[in-house]
Amino acid sequence: MSIIIINFAAKFTIMEGDIIANGAKVHYKTTGEGQDVMLLHGWGCNIDTFKYLQSNLEKKYRVTAIDFPGFGKSPEPTTVWGVEDYTRCIEEFVKIYGLKSPIFLGHSFGGRVAILLSSRNDVKKIILTDSAGVKPQSTKISVSRIFSKAKKISAKIIGEKATEKLVKPFANSLASEDYKNATVMMKEILKKVVDEDLTHVMPNIKASTLLIWGANDTATPLSDAKIMEKLIPDAGLVVFPNCGHFSFLENPGYYQTIVENFLQSK
Repeated sequence: MSIIIINFAAKFTIMEGDIIANGAKVHYKTTGEGQDVMLLHGWGCNIDTFKYLQSNLEKKYRVTAIDFPGFGKSPEPTTVWGVEDYTRCIEEFVKIYGLKSPIFLGHSFGGRVAILLSSRNDVKKIILTDSAGVKPQSTKISVSRIFSKAKKISAKIIGEKATEKLVKPFANSLASEDYKNATVMMKEILKKVVDEDLTHVMPNIKASTLLIWGANDTATPLSDAKIMEKLIPDAGLVVFPNCGHFSFLENPGYYQTIVENFLQSK
């Protein structure tokens, strides 16, 4: 079901509703008119993360923001999805909704989906902001997985109760905030997607790509951006000093200026 709102002041229609794509319900909000731009949020975020950006871009573009399944108003997948499943979901959404050669802007996890999708579809331009996609050398989730195996071995030797008492003080420190805050299903999905390496598909991206990164990003470090810049044929990198993983929120004015200049360039 879609909600249609006529914005008389801005003279465009606001569409908000749900579409079934890849067997999952995807909540979306579309504002503005013109070239299609699709906003893909990061892990643990939702449509509202890009609220200020959408309100700015809708003046010149038709902007569609979505809640990935498992976030915002989109229910969780019923099985453990990986990047491929989320990408197929967005590919189906684009087809069903009728977006034409859209521009994709992805942050963090949304960047993963934008990378895989753009490597095999007709995309006009891509903006990757503090994007995931390069397999981490080590992550708290990976350490947590090893820790889990160690617990099982310990339980067989000294028993489950003794093991739980021994490891409890360390357990929370080994899990990322995203992991700790996730449901059981989303924990499994996060464990799956965080280790997926997309560097092998990056050379297949034909669209002009803008990389925007916080210099102090520790979740997806600047070294990841430099790898992407080398692997994606037509890519350029802009680094925001004194910003971290949410550079687009930490310096919104500069971010909007950079994005607008890129979108207007040929």
